[in-house]
Amino acid sequence: MIGRLRGLLLETTDEEVLVECGGVGYVVRCGIRTIANMPELGAEVILHIESQTREDGTRLYGFLNKDERKAYVVLQGVQGVGPKAALSVLDILTPQQLAQAVAHEDKTAVGRANGVGPKLAQRIVIELKGKVLMSAEFAPIASGGYAPAAVTPTVNGESVAALMGLGVSEQQSRIAVDTALKTLGPEAELAAVIRASLKALGK
Repeated sequence: MIGRLRGLLLETTDEEVLVECGGVGYVVRCGIRTIANMPELGAEVILHIESQTREDGTRLYGFLNKDERKAYVVLQGVQGVGPKAALSVLDILTPQQLAQAVAHEDKTAVGRANGVGPKLAQRIVIELKGKVLMSAEFAPIASGGYAPAAVTPTVNGESVAALMGLGVSEQQSRIAVDTALKTLGPEAELAAVIRASLKALGK
């Protein structure tokens, strides 16, 4: 089973990347956030891989760090959460933000993910309660929840919602917001992120 790939990034699409390792090209399915943070084509990339075998073959799902992969695996353990829904959740919430949403039973934050309705969002926050979603930022406590670190509200999700309200597609909104946050930093204010996202969209 493949757990990690290190090679040259040859191609990217809206859902997949092609990575060449030792002369072999691997097609890896990734979330929008992951693809938006890929290096330039031809550069080296390291992906943490989760392999899933189906009737039509084996699919590889790639993540830029171990915490994202861990959160993806834990999400897959929730009834009704398939690969697409798990990636959608991680498109709008980092593992740290997801852990905080679970700790505070914030189904609204989880429900912003594409394809995740209110009932599934509620099931996610209930079933993930007490489970370790990442390595360091959240530590299990006696109550079965997590001791939350100081995390600001989800500027990512609010920015995406604002752009969609202006008529931008969800996919374009997410890519533009991720690009803006990569430039401005995670502590950027909502208004600044929206302005930078619109600039990235050429509006």
